[in-house]
Amino acid sequence: MFSLIAAVAENNCIGKNNKIPWNVPEDFQYFKTMTLGKTCVMGQATYESILGYVGKPLPGRQTVVVTLDKNYKAAEGVRILHSLDEVFEKLNDENVFICGGASIYRQTVDRVDTLYITEIHQSPEGDTFFPEINKNIWQETGRDDRDGFSFVTYQKIK
Repeated sequence: MFSLIAAVAENNCIGKNNKIPWNVPEDFQYFKTMTLGKTCVMGQATYESILGYVGKPLPGRQTVVVTLDKNYKAAEGVRILHSLDEVFEKLNDENVFICGGASIYRQTVDRVDTLYITEIHQSPEGDTFFPEINKNIWQETGRDDRDGFSFVTYQKIK
């Protein structure tokens, strides 16, 4: 099963200078709870950003980095794939979360089964943006409103 998880501001911003432009600890906890024990697929820049924050790949998860760089080396235990088609082909028996960044989200948003979106109720300046969620394809099936953000689940309309 393929899901996508992202924190997205009201202006669709998801990052600035390869960093998250807000601090919502509950979202980090939600991300951890949702992805623990699962496979997390991300682009090279997102992987390197996580290394900058955490100092190592995310513990308790299988990390898969998608990169066009055939010589790219990552930490031990991190799997490298070179296309999203390869991701969907080789990982279709796993519980997979697409974890960013913008290019990966753009190319996968309509290929996954479920979207887990943390709506951040602010519009920060950014240089990286999430694609529009096509309401003809996605139906909101869950919402948990909190102070300053909401956890929202979307299911693909069959």
